Amino acid sequence: MPHKVGMLISGGIDSPVAAYMLARQGFDLVAINLDNRPFTDDNQFEKAPALIRKLSEVTGQDIKLWVAPHGANQVQFARKADRHMQCVLCRRMMWSVAAEIARAEGCEFIATGESLGQVASQTLPNIESENAAPSLPMLRPLIGFDKMDIEAIAKRIGTYSISTGPGACCTIVPDKPVTNATLLRTDAEAAKVDFEGMKKRAVQEAFAYDLQGNPAV
Repeated sequence: MPHKVGMLISGGIDSPVAAYMLARQGFDLVAINLDNRPFTDDNQFEKAPALIRKLSEVTGQDIKLWVAPHGANQVQFARKADRHMQCVLCRRMMWSVAAEIARAEGCEFIATGESLGQVASQTLPNIESENAAPSLPMLRPLIGFDKMDIEAIAKRIGTYSISTGPGACCTIVPDKPVTNATLLRTDAEAAKVDFEGMKKRAVQEAFAYDLQGNPAV
């Protein structure tokens, strides 16, 4: 039986490539998007379903897309926790929400498009701190890839032009995000908010779409 993975899909270049790589290895994909509005725009949000349609075309899979709200959680982190820790807490929440949705879909893993050191949240200390909360094992098929190699694959499979189309980047990123978070510090900052309650609400408010943009059964 093929393994089933909950694949976090943003509007960026990397996550669709990671999804493609996993599909090539025989994984069945369930896509999960964290809706970051109002800290991004509708153009960025709409990239996720467009990318899933393209991935379904190139992989031959009928991929369900789950969308969970994330903007309200970002507000809580910004108001109550250390602003420099915003990205680490954001990632920890995203992985935790995705793991709950993936588990309900019968997935054994969740996966991301992270590559080591590409952005502040993807340093080794930060990854370790972010990775402590999810209830499923994490896969990172691009962790050692060079950005140019990732872009080359994205162009070959047809996702690059979608990912690089108009769309606002996250506007709540702090000026100086932490790059060397510790598990102790991350746990302490997460304790300043109702982390479990926030996660539960995001999971409960998540909804799924099929390839035609209709509510999935």
